[in-house]
Amino acid sequence: MADSPYDVIVVGTGPGGYHAAVRAAQLGLKTAVVEKDETGGRCLNYACIPAKTLLRTAEIYEQAKNGEAIGIVADNISIDFTKLHERREEVRKGLTGGVAGLFKNHKIDQIEGEGMLTADGNVKVGDTTYEAGNVILATGSVALPIPGTEFGGRILDTWGAWSLPELPKSIAVVGAGASGSEIASAYARFGTEVILLEMLGQILPAEDKDMARVVERAFKKEGIEVVTGARVENVEAGSESVKFTYGDETKEVDYLVIAGGRGADVAALGLDEAGIKLNDDGKIDVDEAQKTAADGVYAIGDLTPGPALAHKAQEEGIVAAEAIAGQEVHPVDRDAIPGATFTHPQVGSVGLTEAEAKEAGHDVKAAKFKLGGVGAGSVYDDRDGMVKLVVDSKYGEILGAHIVGNRACDMIAELVAVRDLEGGYQELQRIIHPHPTISEAIPEAARAIDKWAIHA
Repeated sequence: MADSPYDVIVVGTGPGGYHAAVRAAQLGLKTAVVEKDETGGRCLNYACIPAKTLLRTAEIYEQAKNGEAIGIVADNISIDFTKLHERREEVRKGLTGGVAGLFKNHKIDQIEGEGMLTADGNVKVGDTTYEAGNVILATGSVALPIPGTEFGGRILDTWGAWSLPELPKSIAVVGAGASGSEIASAYARFGTEVILLEMLGQILPAEDKDMARVVERAFKKEGIEVVTGARVENVEAGSESVKFTYGDETKEVDYLVIAGGRGADVAALGLDEAGIKLNDDGKIDVDEAQKTAADGVYAIGDLTPGPALAHKAQEEGIVAAEAIAGQEVHPVDRDAIPGATFTHPQVGSVGLTEAEAKEAGHDVKAAKFKLGGVGAGSVYDDRDGMVKLVVDSKYGEILGAHIVGNRACDMIAELVAVRDLEGGYQELQRIIHPHPTISEAIPEAARAIDKWAIHA
C-alpha cells in the first residue's frame, strides 16, 4: 500500500479523465491520475486531435487546388505527408503537454501504469496499491474489428488510417458514421481513391436524413464511391493489398479501414473484483452523479451509456468530481449532447431527427433553410448546406436542430444553448445575428416554420 491516501484517483487521462481530475483538485480534493499510455488518452493522441489536424490540411489543400474561381492561381500543389505528420505530432505534443501542465499546476499526482480496482475500492498499479476514497473510471473505448477480421498489416483501425506514413492510392472504409466518414472525406481530398461502405441505409446513420443526403452528394462530387446496405465479407489481406466482397461485388484496395464500432475499454479494470457488472450493451450503468453500483466508484465517457463523444466525457467527469466533493449535482442530459462530424461539409446536431420525433409521438413541424439564402453563403462558398429545425407544433419546443455546412460544428452550439435554456423556435426568430455570417440562416430557418423567412 502506498503511504498517502487520495480523495480521488482517476483512471485514464483522456478528455473525461483530465477534466474530472482538474475539477476535483479545484474543489480541494487530493487527486491522482493513472495512465498506461500517453497523457491525454486516445482523443488527444490517436483520435480526435490527429484526425482534425489532417482534416484541416485536407481543407486547405482542396481550397488551394480549386482557388481559381476566387482569384487564387497556384501551380504544383501537392501533399508532403512527412510534413503533415510532423505537424500532427507538433499539435499532439502541444496539447498533451498542456494537460500535463494542468496536472502540475493543480498538484495532481501522475501514476504511470495500468490501473485496476481492488475489492475494497482502491486502485492497484503494478505491484503497488493506492488507497482511494473515490475512484473515477475514464478509460474510454477500443476499436472493434468486423467479424472475420483482426487489425494488423493492411487492415487498419481509425488510428492506423490517420497515421499511415505514405498517401495510399486506394482505401476502403467500412462504417460511415462520423469516424469513417471523416477518414473518407480527408483521403478523398488528398487524392486517394475511396470507397465508403455502410451496412445501414444511409451514411451518417445517427443524423437526420436531409443532412446525410447533403454530405453524400458532396462525397460523390469529391469522387468517393458511397455504398449503403453493404455487408463487407470474405476479407483477405495480402502483403500489398486487401480483397473483400460486398453483395455480389469484389473489391481490392491498398488498405481496409474498419470504423464500424468501439467497445468500452474495461478488460484490465477488475470490474468483477469490485462488484461492477456490464449491461447488455457492454457499458457500465451509472446514476445521475455518474456513480456505479460499487460504493465510491464512478464511471464516465465511453464506459457509460450514450454517445461515445469526448465532450460528453468531459462534462460527465466534472459531474463526478463535483458529486464526490459534495457539490450540487448537475446531471448530464444525454438528449442535449451535440453531435459533431468534421467531414466536408460538416454536420452538427442536437436532439431528435424529424423521423425520431414523429416515431416518439410528437406533433411535429419542421423547416429547412439553405445556407445559400444568406449573403455569407455566397461569400464563403457554403451555399449547399442548410439549417433544419424540428419543433413541437403546439408550444414551439425545439425537439431537434440540425446543420450541415462548412462550419456546422461551431454553429450548433447556439442551438444547444437555446434548447437547454428552454427557448423555442419563436425566440430564435428574433435573435439578432451579425451580418454577413452563415449564422443568419438560423433565425431564417426558425421563421421558415411560420413561412416568413425573408430570403425564402
